[in-house]
Amino acid sequence: MKDAVATEVEAGGLRGRMYVSRAVSGARPESAAGDPAVVLIHGIGVSHRYLARLHQVLARTVETISIDLPGFGSSPRPDRQLTAADHGRFIHDVLDSAGVGPRVLVGHSMGAQFVLEAALQRPDQVPHAVLMGPVVDVRHRTVLRQMLALTKDALLFETPGSNALVFSDYLRCGPGWYFKQLRVMMNYRTEDRIRELGTPVMILRGATDPIATGEWCRILARRAPAGTLAEVPGCGHVVQYTGTAQVAEAISSFAGLPGSGAPEQALRRR
Repeated sequence: MKDAVATEVEAGGLRGRMYVSRAVSGARPESAAGDPAVVLIHGIGVSHRYLARLHQVLARTVETISIDLPGFGSSPRPDRQLTAADHGRFIHDVLDSAGVGPRVLVGHSMGAQFVLEAALQRPDQVPHAVLMGPVVDVRHRTVLRQMLALTKDALLFETPGSNALVFSDYLRCGPGWYFKQLRVMMNYRTEDRIRELGTPVMILRGATDPIATGEWCRILARRAPAGTLAEVPGCGHVVQYTGTAQVAEAISSFAGLPGSGAPEQALRRR
């Protein structure tokens, strides 16, 4: 990732990679020294690579961190299945070790489950959370339905570039680890866990996303004690790649971060 410092990270016997970008020289307006970092968390089978566009836009004005979780990207595969709570603890442990203070957590797809757990574990350290394209829709709670929705999204709503990143990362992940984590993803009840989240949370989706559907995301926003919903028109599931500027604007505005500047009309807020 351009201009990001990559380091190996380890916590609890698990290993991953962290990519850190501090605000680009000359592009960051004056802001409070206590601005939280933005931490981007990928979904099942993938890595930081499909978050790189969003990372680079956010890093113009705020410290931005992407993490490859254990077993994903080039990180070693753990010898046991990891729960969403395990990933949440890993996220906090490696950020603590790196001296990162308050952290706005942004998770995509299954990464939304990891971020939700992390926010529940340490609400004092997470002033805002963003769940992008969260899973698993209550009407799609079978592997077959998930695969059909993924196929529809790839064929109709994604670009060749986003598909190439996602499916090449699936190959790197390999079927063994993918299917271990798929069982975790399918059994996780986002709609129940979000009821316990006092942290302000934004549910963010591409308006044509067939995986995180509009009705599903409205359910989550209503069930969260401090939830809001935003949609990016014309984008599918990998909204951070195809609607990068709008997603960065939504995150910055929601969390009160410096760097807001994308056209407000590019978002639908509810």
